[in-house]
Formats: sequence, structure tokens, C-alpha cells
Amino acid sequence: MRVHHLNCISTCPLGGRLMDGRTRSLLARGALVCHCLLIETDAGLVLVDTGFGLNDVHHPRDRLSGFFLALVKPAFREEMTAIRQIERLGFYASDVRHIVMSHLDFDHAGGLDDFPQARVHLLQRERDDAQAQRSWMDRQRFRPQQWRNRALWRTYGAERGEDWFGFERAQALDGLPDDILLVPLPGHTHGHCGIAVRAQGRWLLLAADAYFHEREMDPVAPCCTPGLRFYQWMLEKDRTARLANQARLRQLAANREARVRVFCSHDAAEFQRLAGRPAGVPVQALRR
Repeated sequence: MRVHHLNCISTCPLGGRLMDGRTRSLLARGALVCHCLLIETDAGLVLVDTGFGLNDVHHPRDRLSGFFLALVKPAFREEMTAIRQIERLGFYASDVRHIVMSHLDFDHAGGLDDFPQARVHLLQRERDDAQAQRSWMDRQRFRPQQWRNRALWRTYGAERGEDWFGFERAQALDGLPDDILLVPLPGHTHGHCGIAVRAQGRWLLLAADAYFHEREMDPVAPCCTPGLRFYQWMLEKDRTARLANQARLRQLAANREARVRVFCSHDAAEFQRLAGRPAGVPVQALRR
């Protein structure tokens, strides 16, 4: 399988260096990515998370909450949407047969409408909680405007699955090879997952929003910027589970024998190392 790394529109949160740890000024906006994966398989293209979509770019106030538009100020560029980057690689929207969702936050699910023929895979708990809209924050983060068509959604209960490097109930997905697994990592949301992909003899684990900054994976002295620490606290559904999963992810990342590359959805440095290009540059077509 060939894996492409896509940044599907960066966000520019208030707080600058307090958020990303790299922006020079505290008064400037920070820079976080929306790290998605495009996987070429025998079953067609598989997209892991979607980032922001075309409708988000063209009609942001109809699709996203004013609270998060002000807080994270997405850098809306049509060429950075998943659909446009997939087209740069020579594919069509209809070539995307499956979408695997880590969770349904607005910056992960905005592109679902761009792939109406794709089957969408996610945990049932995530779908149910997102649809319930129980709290004010739920209504800001989970935006049903981004996922009106749910006819092809395939949900999975938390009771099935097998152990995967110490993580319980990792699940293979219907219609997809066993090289792609849904790995429950609850905490950020109740149905939050990582997505594990085996390619070229090793596993990649997109841990999504289980952590936000690469230094949180430091096995000796893990740390996080004050802004991102507050952001994670503000959005967490289960603090105990979130911190426990971070600890297990640190152990896995430090275990060289496991040959698992762990990365999150929003750290720009992690993205640039894996993609081999700056975060603001769309994917380039590869010679086949």
C-alpha cells in the first residue's frame, strides 16, 4: 500500500508560541495542521479523516461555529482540501471508496460531503454522541452541517476487536484489508480512535487528537505548550482515559522493537517529517 500525507487546511489559533511552541510572537497566530492520510489499496482509495472540505472553504459561517472560527481561524485555501489534493495525484472523488474517521470534530469531518460515494467507518459511540448534541461545546465542535448524508456510514461497537500492542479492541474494518485498523483511544471524545496502517513493513499510527504536540511523546520528560494543554482540557470528555492513552502511546513510540511510528493530527513538525514537504504545500503527484 502507498500512503500519502495530506495537510487538509491548517488552523491558526490565538496565542502564537503559547499554542504551537514555534511561532516567534505570542501576539501572532500559531500554526497547526490537519494531518490526514490517503491510502492506495486494492479496494480503492482510503481516506483517513478529511480535514476541512470545499463547503467549509466557501461557506464557513454556515458550516462552522463562530466560536471556533474566531479561536482557530482556519487558513482556508481550496487547493489544500482533501479532494483537490487527491485530484493533484490524478484521482477522482469517486476513487475514494472508504473514509475512516478518528472522530467527528469539525476540523476532521469537514470534507465528508466531498466524497458522497464513500463508505464512512467510525465507532458507534462517536456517531451517537456527535448526533446527540448534549452540551453547548458539543454543538460548537460537532457540526451536522458537515455530514448531512449518513446513508453509507458503517459504525462499530466498542465490544469487538483484539489487542494491538497493548491497546484493546482494535478492529479491522468491513471491506478493507487487515492492514488498516481502528484503535480506540477515548478521552478527547468518547468514541475517539487512532488509525493504524501497515505499509512497507511497519505500522503507522495516526493518534489523531490523543495528543497535540510532539513533545508530549517524550518518554523521559513529556510536556505540552500552555495553550495546547488548555485546549485539550477544554475539549476532553474523559480526562483519566485521555491521559492513560497518552502514557501508553509514549510507551509504544519508545518501543523500537514494535516498529510503530506514532504521530498526531495537528503537530506541524511531525507532519513535515513524514510528508517530506512544508505544511503549506499541497501534495505533489508522484511518478508511478
